[in-house]
Amino acid sequence: MNTQEQAATAAYPFGAGQLPAPKLDEPRPRVGLRVDLHTTLPGVVELEALPDHRLKIHTGAPVQAVCHFQRFTYTRGDVDILPAGLSDIWEEDEASTSLILQFSPSLLRRAAEDMGLDPDRTGLGPRHQFRDPQIEHIAWALDAERKAGYPSGPLYTESLGVGLAVHLLGHYPAPHNLPRGLSQPRLRRVTEYIEEHLDQDTSLARLAGVAEVSASHLKTLFKRSTGLPVHEYVMQRRVERAKTLLLHGELPASQVALEAGFAHQSHMARWMRRVLGVSPSSVVRNSRAR
Repeated sequence: MNTQEQAATAAYPFGAGQLPAPKLDEPRPRVGLRVDLHTTLPGVVELEALPDHRLKIHTGAPVQAVCHFQRFTYTRGDVDILPAGLSDIWEEDEASTSLILQFSPSLLRRAAEDMGLDPDRTGLGPRHQFRDPQIEHIAWALDAERKAGYPSGPLYTESLGVGLAVHLLGHYPAPHNLPRGLSQPRLRRVTEYIEEHLDQDTSLARLAGVAEVSASHLKTLFKRSTGLPVHEYVMQRRVERAKTLLLHGELPASQVALEAGFAHQSHMARWMRRVLGVSPSSVVRNSRAR
């Protein structure tokens, strides 16, 4: 799948500061924070898994979106949390602008230490489209600093970053009773297998074999990694494959349904309405109208 994305990016890595005051006999690790302004074009938007944590704060006009089979409207100030190692994918009807705050696990570890927590047993949990005045306040302060070229220096930026990390750990920690997701190599093998076999019946047992885990573990770990049950993920990928084939215009809808792995054309139409909110004919018609 091709995702067109334009980004106006400003990054500011910074060294260790003094807020909150560290113990003098314990050197502080370097921490980093990126403040990026992203503008995405209409269509599928995909954020690949990264070793850093990310917050996405919607800054532009309201935008209709579909994510995890749910349709909703992003408005200014809506926040998404994407912890390190997780990816995300959704579709937007219009171009949108978001502020992306990307920070290293070392910053979160520092915040955990300052809170008296075990940094090896703390983390962030994923969360979508919520409001938090404190996050907004810090985000707009960081954005203003970015726009001005960081005139206040690294200590100010770092203090905002640490304050944000402390707030996140206090309010949006990772649930400790949930297992970790699939490792990135295993998740990649499973998703690549799904992509290569979308037009075929794929069993949970077969995917578990690809991942080298039991079928019951795959159901739990796959949902932890992607936010979707295996079956719904497969159907969403089939919808995207069908959409691509329809837009190419080389095959009739009945053949597109089979090529994308659906049982028949009505089966495809049902899932396209569920995932995209529109019928196959509307997908083609809307594309021609642009």
